[in-house]
Amino acid sequence: MRADRPDGPGPRRVLVLGGTGTIGRATVRALAARGHAVVCLVRRRDPSGPADPVPWPAGVTARVADVTDPASLARDGIRGEAFDVMVSCLASRTGLPDDAWAIDYQAQVNALEAAKAAGVTQVILLSAICVQKPVLAFQHAKLAFERALMQSGLAYTIVRPTAFFKSLSGQIDRVMRGKPFLVFGDGLLTACKPISDDDLGSYLADCIDAEDRRNRVLPIGGPGEAITPKAQGEHLFALLGREPRFRHVPVRLLDGIIAVLSTLGRWVPALAAKAELARIGRYYATESMLVLDPATGRYDARATPSTGTETLFAYYARVVRGETTAERGDHAVF
Repeated sequence: MRADRPDGPGPRRVLVLGGTGTIGRATVRALAARGHAVVCLVRRRDPSGPADPVPWPAGVTARVADVTDPASLARDGIRGEAFDVMVSCLASRTGLPDDAWAIDYQAQVNALEAAKAAGVTQVILLSAICVQKPVLAFQHAKLAFERALMQSGLAYTIVRPTAFFKSLSGQIDRVMRGKPFLVFGDGLLTACKPISDDDLGSYLADCIDAEDRRNRVLPIGGPGEAITPKAQGEHLFALLGREPRFRHVPVRLLDGIIAVLSTLGRWVPALAAKAELARIGRYYATESMLVLDPATGRYDARATPSTGTETLFAYYARVVRGETTAERGDHAVF
């Protein structure tokens, strides 16, 4: 055992990937609150400018490193130092095939190898519950890295959360402006148990010392019952004191858009990318973010574990009151 590694629960040196996203920042806060020494690797959005301006908590160090470049990871990120744990909240920004395989798979593999060389013995990975039914490039890329992690010989915890609050906040502004809430079909095609950034960040941080989460793949949702898109809209209108107004979009409209873009994309690469984004949108419009029962092929809300304290509707209420803003970032496509 390395001399500076604690024998039991206590502060660790934690290497964090993807710490500038909303979930990553919540995870970094939770790790720092538990006394861990955190080194967060960040990527520079503007090559000529500074790294992302994030107010890091005490005990957190940010280092600019290119996770797609093993040499940069070693030189700029690890710097020859030793670490105990790696926590990865890294995810591709678009979900497009090239981006997904470069980030969701290859960059994660690069980081895994660098972490092993730095003495890491435990990895906490933020994945996604949608990989249960993989049809999209980013889902296959995530699964490929999950397999690589399981075969690495390191202790691991793979966390597959259901929907995030930010993914379900895109219509708050339009409803507040008097527009109808958009739903696919009757608004009951899908359901989820959304989880807040802070609740998920706490869950990820607690995986370090939770022996019962070691070497497991864990689906997780937020508190309360599963929620349909129709229920989301109804609650938003109730918060605003208005009668619910819905606009029903047929799924076949998405199918038509995908078919046209896919055909044109054979000659125009930009349209092929738009077709993939439309396929991603269709997936989320028609598949529930709940545990999938392999025996029946159906999603099971009762089998989807819950954690945390903040509900989606409490979050909606805070947004409506102006106490917080719906920070969606790269989830705007959804």
